[in-house]
Amino acid sequence: MTIRIAMWSGPRNISTAMMRSFGARADCAVSDEPFYGAFLKATGEPHPLAAETIANMDCDWQSVLAAQSGGAPDGQPLWYQKHMPHHMVGPVGIADMPDHRHAFLIRSPARVVASYRAKNELRRPEMLGFAQLRNYFETVADRTGAVPPVIDSDDILADPAKSLAALCAALDIPWDPAMLEWQKGPHPEDGVWGAHWYDKVNASTGFGAPPGELPELDGDYARVADDCRADYLTMKAHALTV
Repeated sequence: MTIRIAMWSGPRNISTAMMRSFGARADCAVSDEPFYGAFLKATGEPHPLAAETIANMDCDWQSVLAAQSGGAPDGQPLWYQKHMPHHMVGPVGIADMPDHRHAFLIRSPARVVASYRAKNELRRPEMLGFAQLRNYFETVADRTGAVPPVIDSDDILADPAKSLAALCAALDIPWDPAMLEWQKGPHPEDGVWGAHWYDKVNASTGFGAPPGELPELDGDYARVADDCRADYLTMKAHALTV
């Protein structure tokens, strides 16, 4: 039986490092934003490498859902799926994934904004997905009657071993120290957009240094971060303690 882990997050949230971490396990397959192509095709968002991504991916919502709800690649017992709720603009959503174990990766809006603006034009708060992430979190909590796992990127970077062990316990899977390091460079599971977005994680072999002070923002960037803060803090209140 496949245990499917759906990890939901926004962009620039160490989500690719988390995919690397789970992919370092011998018992775990990983998927990189499988609905991204469908999102780009449906919205026409001018993201870097959008045309290449659409051409490279299955862009049919129902087909992608069926694939992500089936057996894991190579018959692995665990399947870590990296998802972003703001990509889910089509006819399927988290309610159509009742057999996944859902978890939520969060990060301070100021850190997300500072990182995102270096890679892409940031036009509105919705591009960062905080409201959608909170909505999905509340949807799972309402359906199951239990608070799903939430983990903060700052906590992972401050103590990767303890944070990942706590996450594995919350997901009811065994902790594996192999999750602390991975091979440098691009990985076969990466989406084609990794050529633009993944330079930092491709240069790494493990999680980065503990976070420093929050970055200073001004103007529209500060306003976007402010717009996202309430949703972040609502989820932060439920974050796993390490």
